[in-house]
Amino acid sequence: MSLHFSGIQTARLRFRLLNDADAEFILRLLNEPGWLQYIGDRGVHTLDDAKNYIYSGPLSMIRAHGFGLYLVERKEDKVPVGICGLLQRTMLTVPDLGFAYCTEFYRQGIAFEAGDAMLTYAKNILGLSKVAALTALDNEPSMALLKKLGFEFERKISLSEQTEASNLFSKIL
Repeated sequence: MSLHFSGIQTARLRFRLLNDADAEFILRLLNEPGWLQYIGDRGVHTLDDAKNYIYSGPLSMIRAHGFGLYLVERKEDKVPVGICGLLQRTMLTVPDLGFAYCTEFYRQGIAFEAGDAMLTYAKNILGLSKVAALTALDNEPSMALLKKLGFEFERKISLSEQTEASNLFSKIL
């Protein structure tokens, strides 16, 4: 599948495909305290690591499934604020909403605005009827956001034998 994305825009935000020019931002984001605490160390410690992450993670998922994680930037000045999108995990029957933002953009409504736009895209463009979401057991801010977006807690699950349990949420679109 080719890399095509018609884009999503909200009043303040624009989604777009990640590229090499985003490596510095991805390096910073994947080493934010919140990312390391709630998502985990992905071994992205250099610009080359960040470029490899972009191609083997988000862009690879988009090629395989037609959706993935996108860069979220402010429309007014094109400053990247985070990533948001849908992931297809082998252990889940439906795609799950994923997101992460740099600390300086917390508490500005950006995560809700982007999440709501991605859910609209999932329903209206991708034709999905249900979406899941996963959080670390103690990730209260993400759980609160998911509840605000209309997700309901389903159960605790383990993604593999090597990982800690996660909270599974779902939302009918």
